[in-house]
Amino acid sequence: MGGKRGRLVTESGRTSALTFIQEAVNSGARRCKCCAMLDISLRTLQRWKKPDGESDSRVSCLRKTIKSKLTIEEKDMILDIANSAEFRDLSPCKIVPLLADEGRYIASESTFYRVLKNEKQLTHRHKSSPQKHHKPDAFTAITPNQVWSWDITYLPSQIKGQYFYLYLIMDIFSRKIVGWSLALKRVC
Repeated sequence: MGGKRGRLVTESGRTSALTFIQEAVNSGARRCKCCAMLDISLRTLQRWKKPDGESDSRVSCLRKTIKSKLTIEEKDMILDIANSAEFRDLSPCKIVPLLADEGRYIASESTFYRVLKNEKQLTHRHKSSPQKHHKPDAFTAITPNQVWSWDITYLPSQIKGQYFYLYLIMDIFSRKIVGWSLALKRVC
């Protein structure tokens, strides 16, 4: 019966475990050792022993029904609106406010996103091409002074409201500082 904690054990599995444990206890075995062999706790065994065939009344063992779950018609209406000529190029974050301006509330923005994602329609919805992200060029230095890198560091001072900016230029090959500059910044 082993497994992880919180697993669902079928009714037939419970009855067979209860009969096995009862037979073992009648033969002289200890109840806690029998439970350890089956990898269940003593409290679980006590909970399984319900008088007159009472079933397990834990909420977690019952399948939950969501009262506000969208119906198929509501999902179809969301898809029809999102794919209509007026809204097909707009994302849900723009569709919902436009519908609200017309005085219509179909669903929330997150519901629009969820339904479109489930239908695999949550892609780039504009007429233009999606923005392309280019990886920056990688540079390797074989000899000194081929590639330099720079950085700006913000340094606090002893005086309140004064800060220093350290501008640093470094050679990538040798990792030596090629140039630097220090500037004072006053914040009033």
